[in-house]
Amino acid sequence: MSKLHYITRPSTLKENAPLLIMCHGYGSDENDLFSFASELPEELFIISVRAPHPMQPYGNAWYAINFDAEKGKWNDVVQAKESIGLISDFIDYACNTYPVNSKNVTLLGFSQGSILSYAVSLTFPKKVKNVIALSGYVSEDMLPKNINKDDVSHLNFFCSHGSVDQVIPVEWAQKAPVFLDTLGIKNTYSEYPVGHGVAPQNFHDLKAWLQKHI
Repeated sequence: MSKLHYITRPSTLKENAPLLIMCHGYGSDENDLFSFASELPEELFIISVRAPHPMQPYGNAWYAINFDAEKGKWNDVVQAKESIGLISDFIDYACNTYPVNSKNVTLLGFSQGSILSYAVSLTFPKKVKNVIALSGYVSEDMLPKNINKDDVSHLNFFCSHGSVDQVIPVEWAQKAPVFLDTLGIKNTYSEYPVGHGVAPQNFHDLKAWLQKHI
């Protein structure tokens, strides 16, 4: 049994299908990113997962984002690390449950889901091959203190951000390729003239990138 609720779109392949796991943003749910699953390559086995913390009146979060006078806006890193563990366990569960290739796992995250996709892949690199990080950033306080370059050298990242994002400043996102470069990780970074969302051109580019890397 999985601890996370999820929905699937099976692959046209009967075995060894590349696996794509979708992680939605703060205040959303598993249907959000899944809405464009039908436009992604047919050979992908797609799973969209729901974050574990229900919000009021609706939506879900991977971890709390708190607001107070002293700290301003801050992430609940303890909760975030619990969710990193949940996603890691979910990868194992999916690979044991469905006819997928455990050596060909892609994480696709938006916003908070993107932040966690960075963290999961850099914490459990053996479980991940590709990461599509949309409108997120690398939150170093969620990562292991020491990352062995040899362990992460196989990873491949597609990172993108809206140049006028009003939720996560573009400057935060721009640090991601620099961080990945220092670890010798292959990555591509693009900006699009939108706010906190995925532009049509961005979707077109990530689809082309995905086609090449699965």
